[in-house]
Amino acid sequence: MSKKNKKSHAGLIVILVILVLAVAGGTAFYLYQRQQPKKTAEQFLDSMQKMDFTTMESLLQSSDLSALDNADIRNAAYTDFFTAINQKMTYKITGNRFDIQNGTASVTAHITYVDGTNIYKETITEFLRQIVASAYSGAQLSEEETQEKLASILNEKAKSSEKDEFSEADIIYPLIKTNEGWKIVSLDDATVKIMSANFKSVEDEINNSLNNMDNDSSSSSAPEATESDTLNLTTDKFTIKYKKHTITKDFTGTPCIMIYYDYTNHSSSASSAMVDVNLKAYQHGEVCDAAIPENNDDAIDHYTAEIQPEQTVTVCQAFTLTDESDVTVQAQEAFSFDEDATASQILKVK
Repeated sequence: MSKKNKKSHAGLIVILVILVLAVAGGTAFYLYQRQQPKKTAEQFLDSMQKMDFTTMESLLQSSDLSALDNADIRNAAYTDFFTAINQKMTYKITGNRFDIQNGTASVTAHITYVDGTNIYKETITEFLRQIVASAYSGAQLSEEETQEKLASILNEKAKSSEKDEFSEADIIYPLIKTNEGWKIVSLDDATVKIMSANFKSVEDEINNSLNNMDNDSSSSSAPEATESDTLNLTTDKFTIKYKKHTITKDFTGTPCIMIYYDYTNHSSSASSAMVDVNLKAYQHGEVCDAAIPENNDDAIDHYTAEIQPEQTVTVCQAFTLTDESDVTVQAQEAFSFDEDATASQILKVK
């Protein structure tokens, strides 16, 4: 082979090597760039786990974390609870759509997180029970003290939960390339829901619960009951057992029914039937008004009296009668979300 041909082949090889390196370099550059939005999303999710709000904010194009405040996540009173909850969150990146020309990407994360629905329900039930007891005893709590009480119960319920319940979600995070690197466009509602353990707001939920209870009271209808049903009910908080009923008159001379039952406190602290028991009486499908009997009875006072754990006392509640037709009574746990925990009984007036 002539020297001229050798030089020609050598030049061709050099060109091919340069082309291969260029292609390889371009591919490496593309792959490198493709990983950047994924790394941003991972850093953001890691910051969620650590409750690192500063880093989270720095990774958002909007730099807006106000939605966390609406859910009370950055409220100092609930820091311990939310910190413990979010540490248990795990994730896996399952998708990464990348557009190098437009400088945009969509990263999909499959997230497993603690579902605190039952914890919240138990917390709100106990909180309302304690607030009612405090109000009746004359204790006046400041807004700060009320919030501290709520936070304390929330932490207690979270710790006493035998097993965490988890939910899963797939979130697509849209990202954009900026002069400061890749940023997630904004904080989405799904992320806030995950960080708050499926809860909108501690205080909003309490208000909603109170509103629901008011609506239930105003629109309640008579329960279905049979002659064999008995007004006996046992919950984690208490037991009530029907004893008797009598017909008398209230202080205005209107007929009323006095319903007697034994109330046993099963909670770990002092409580009362007024705080624990929701007892209603019905005639003709309508709720009977509470009555004040003309004659004094110690059992009526026992309705509001606090008793110690595992103590029993006979309680009486009185209701106004419209006529001599049967009365259907129904008992439930006060402030409870468990609508199945009820007891009913039909009482003869005449």
